Amino acid sequence: MRLRSGLLWLSVVAASLPPLAAQPYVLTYHNDLYRTGQNLAETTLTTGNVNSSTFGKLFQAALDGVVDAQPLYVAGVAIPNQGTHNALIVATENDSLYALDADSGAQLWKVSLLPSGETPSDNRGCGQVTPQIGITSTPVIALESGTTVGVVFAVTMSKDSSGNYHQRLYKVNLATGKPLAAVAIVGKYAGAGDDSSGGYVNFDPAQYKERSGLLLLGGVVYLAWASHCDDQPYTGWVMGYNATTLAQASLINVTPNGAEGAIWGAGAGLAADANGYIYFLDANGTFDTTLNAQGFPNMGDYGNAFIKLSAAGGQLTVADYFTMYNTTAESDADEDLGSGGAMVLPNMTDAGGQERQLAIGAGKDGNIYLVNRENMGKFSPVNDSAIYQELDDALPGGIWSAPAYFHGRVYFGAVGGPIRAFQFNQALLASSPVSTTGTTFPYPGATPSISANGTANGILWAVENNTPAVLHAYAATNLAQELYNTSQAAGGRDQFGAGNKFMTPTIANGKVYVGTPNGVAAFGLLSQSEARRAAPR
Repeated sequence: MRLRSGLLWLSVVAASLPPLAAQPYVLTYHNDLYRTGQNLAETTLTTGNVNSSTFGKLFQAALDGVVDAQPLYVAGVAIPNQGTHNALIVATENDSLYALDADSGAQLWKVSLLPSGETPSDNRGCGQVTPQIGITSTPVIALESGTTVGVVFAVTMSKDSSGNYHQRLYKVNLATGKPLAAVAIVGKYAGAGDDSSGGYVNFDPAQYKERSGLLLLGGVVYLAWASHCDDQPYTGWVMGYNATTLAQASLINVTPNGAEGAIWGAGAGLAADANGYIYFLDANGTFDTTLNAQGFPNMGDYGNAFIKLSAAGGQLTVADYFTMYNTTAESDADEDLGSGGAMVLPNMTDAGGQERQLAIGAGKDGNIYLVNRENMGKFSPVNDSAIYQELDDALPGGIWSAPAYFHGRVYFGAVGGPIRAFQFNQALLASSPVSTTGTTFPYPGATPSISANGTANGILWAVENNTPAVLHAYAATNLAQELYNTSQAAGGRDQFGAGNKFMTPTIANGKVYVGTPNGVAAFGLLSQSEARRAAPR
């Protein structure tokens, strides 16, 4: 009963209080329900002490597989027979979940979420997640009110000895790693699209991977499904599971009478606003250009669209959407929105004194799309004039990542270019960036994270997917000012191995954590002896 109350408390608070409020924990993808990527309660790391003389690698923990999920952080967890620890929760593609001491890297517990006789899935002939598929998406943590007692939710993919594939949602005790419950992912939805029979499209676990970070909202854990490359048949699924019982609570298919429309978001979790609406960018797929009287696709197919879902009454429905005038051509060219993550923005006041509720996203076409959450713009075959604001060609190279937000600025890391900071003024985005990094980021660009103490000491962190990978830190107010990177110290002191395209930094309690192809690396302020090991080049 205590745990159930805690789940409800966490969900209600997360959905109703400002998601940008300062918080010491990282319990979900990109820190909050808006998916801003910012930790505004970082009091240790400053623009003055993050440099290669005083800051560097503290440890690197070797784990049993690729870490594609963002590491999560909870301070002060009581571990049975081991005392109280700051805990780092890390998932691997070997279907393992770890709790590490966040200050030393020591293993507190490890659990394999594989039933007897099963292995992680093979890569299904697609190199996007390879060589195996286990836990790809970022888990989510629920805590009881005012405590660090809680559970971890994670989605696994596996394969049995008969060659059958399975997707499961697990609930795991945060303190012990003991699995408390698990449920097989199933689904059918009325429609005649890909992989349909008897008037329903069917969820085939072999055809999907859970790429998007999990969303905990209103006592429900939401999952969103990507395909393996563009290997049909597949359609666009979002599912909700009761956080207490793991019973399926709701589901929707956004291309039920068509094909494709997977949900990638570069690993970004479904975003949610303070009113409980859910937002995401859907990938290339069928869009019905014939609209009903309300302006919605007449067959319910929303491929390549910025989508707003309502969960009212325990049912998932499309409440609103936007797609560009040339949406069909973009889908046909695989130039879709789905490669990027959506982000909800804090309310802003425009030049006329009107409060604006906005969300933002970008994809492969290099445009930034800023939508009014109260009226997103829907579809016109002529132009995009109904959208709140569109910045064409603002992100050359396109987006395969998620943005971050801090103090009136939004940050995008496009492929083959710098990270760009765009400034808001009276609820409109400047057409040109106010600052850029001196570093260009190869595929998939970069998903930045922010640390700050309120509005002070803002630092933007991003990982360069290279060999070796490089962690960068920039002054968030001026990206031209690089504070630190892991190549600066002599002797390779701070290097942490090869890159991994899904690296999203986690900043908490004076440390920065990065998932790697074989574990997790931690960075922070060095002791005097550690700093002397290698002076800056």
